[in-house]
Amino acid sequence: MGNVADAAAKAKFHDWTLTIKASDGYVFTSPVGKFNPNAFGLYDMHGSAWQWCSDRYSEKYYATSPADDPTGPDSGDDRVLRGGSWFDWPYNCRSAVRIRSIPYFRLYDTGFRVARTQ
Repeated sequence: MGNVADAAAKAKFHDWTLTIKASDGYVFTSPVGKFNPNAFGLYDMHGSAWQWCSDRYSEKYYATSPADDPTGPDSGDDRVLRGGSWFDWPYNCRSAVRIRSIPYFRLYDTGFRVARTQ
């Protein structure tokens, strides 16, 4: 389960129509690691907050991109956001959905993931 627009959000925002019936108990973002990891062992990949990616955005990039680890075009002003947020339709809360924005854009449902390697 991810932190998406659900029954907890519907209880606070009665006019929301595209929520799921289940409730994770969090209207807004959820605590880190609250839900089970995905098949790759990664936590919190869907919902909670849109995650900035370093990739530049191009609407048609994937039509000709490498199959392994595509990094986006070499130039362009817009960057990629993925994962959806607590504020989004549940359909958008998946890694296959990507949106674009200018790098200095800030909003209450947008953030980034800090990763470390050992």
